[in-house]
Amino acid sequence: MASLNKVILIGRLGKDPEIVSFENGSKKMSVSLATTERYRDRNGEWVEQTDWHNLVTWGNIALDIAEKRRNYIKGDLMYVEGRIKTRQYVDNQNVTRYVTEIHVDKMMSMSPARSAVSNQQPSVGYQQPMAPTYQQAAPSYQPETPSYQQPVQSYQQPVQSYQQPVQSYQPLPEMPNPDYDGDDLPF
Repeated sequence: MASLNKVILIGRLGKDPEIVSFENGSKKMSVSLATTERYRDRNGEWVEQTDWHNLVTWGNIALDIAEKRRNYIKGDLMYVEGRIKTRQYVDNQNVTRYVTEIHVDKMMSMSPARSAVSNQQPSVGYQQPMAPTYQQAAPSYQPETPSYQQPVQSYQQPVQSYQQPVQSYQPLPEMPNPDYDGDDLPF
C-alpha cells in the first residue's frame, strides 16, 4: 500500500535560525516554529493552543540562510513544507530520548519585507502594507512599428432570406370544473 509523509505548516519562528557548518562544507539549519490554534471552549471562551515544531534542513535552504540570501528572524510568519521524522539518541544519563523534527523541503516568508517596515514609524492599529521595493528597474520595451501596412479586407456577410415558420396555435385542454369530484375515473 502506498503512503505519504508530508507536512504543511504556517506559523511564526520562535528564534533566529541556527546554522551548523560541517567539515565537508555542508550546512544544517535548525529553528523552532510555533503554530497556534484558536477555538471556543464549552463556556464560549476563546482558547489558544500553541504547538512548537523543530525544523531542520540541509542543502540549498541552509546555504541561502547562512549566506544571508534568505534573511529570516524571530517572529517572521513562515510557510513550510516538509516531512516528519523521529530520531532517537542516548543522553549522558543513558536514557533513550526521542526527537520529532520536520525535515524542510520548502520554506518561504509570508511576512512583509523588513526594508519597507523598518523605515516606518511605529504605529498603533492596522496599517496598509507598503508596496514592495525593487532594486533593479525593468528594461523598457518598445515594440518596433512595422514599415508595411496590413491590407484592408472588406467582407460583407451574404444576405439570406429567412422566413419564420408558421406555427399553428392549439389551445390547451380545459381544466376540469372545480366542483368535479372525479367519480368517473376507471380505477
